[in-house]
Amino acid sequence: DHTRRLFDAASKVNIDIPYSIEDLNQIQKDTLKQNKLEEAYIRPIVFFGSEELGLRASDLSVNVAVACWEWPSYMDPEKKKNGISIVTSPYKQYENPLYSNNKIVGTYVNSIMALHDALARGSDEALLMDIKGNISEGSGENLFIVKNGDIFTPTTENCLNGITRQSIIKIASDLNLKVKELNLQYEDLLNADEAFFTGTAVEVTPISKVDDRVIGSGKIGSTTQKLQSIFEDIVSAKNNQYKDWLYQI
Repeated sequence: DHTRRLFDAASKVNIDIPYSIEDLNQIQKDTLKQNKLEEAYIRPIVFFGSEELGLRASDLSVNVAVACWEWPSYMDPEKKKNGISIVTSPYKQYENPLYSNNKIVGTYVNSIMALHDALARGSDEALLMDIKGNISEGSGENLFIVKNGDIFTPTTENCLNGITRQSIIKIASDLNLKVKELNLQYEDLLNADEAFFTGTAVEVTPISKVDDRVIGSGKIGSTTQKLQSIFEDIVSAKNNQYKDWLYQI
């Protein structure tokens, strides 16, 4: 799924990757094996060569690199267990769906600025709003809230339809939990019973505070905890119900 998304994003910025999806999957597999990593974060990246500098990026070579490294936890394990604090960012999410809906390197400048601002303000993460004033996402995560047993998440009009996001929606639906995609307001988040981020690196991480306002009990909620536990079992091959989500190394 991640590799297909890479090819899709590349096509939208007119980059023709000189490998097939199957080839790049094998390259990622080989990179992990050659580095003897039993658990790792893997990052394929596609970029133009430097044969010519300027805005006319034509007739340039297309380069592909794959990196992998040990990354035990993106968030502090205790905070992943008990919840993180986030602050509303002064940086808005991109209006153009090309930038907000795809994994394109240049768009991460906005996320980097938002995260650095949040960290400088003593928080763990940033909350980005779109230009219409709706909740978009974190600096690199999708956001969910839980209210009265139902789950809500922003539409993908101005945020990435993350693969972990899609996974959590599927898991929640299999648990007969109602999941609704809609335009979420800031007040919806403040009044939520639970809130959490999802993403490849953060997996499922509870949010306990927003702009110093406590969310729900201020601790991980029961729905978040259940989804977190199931997702962790899936990615560590302890849940056969979703074994087709895994790629055999």
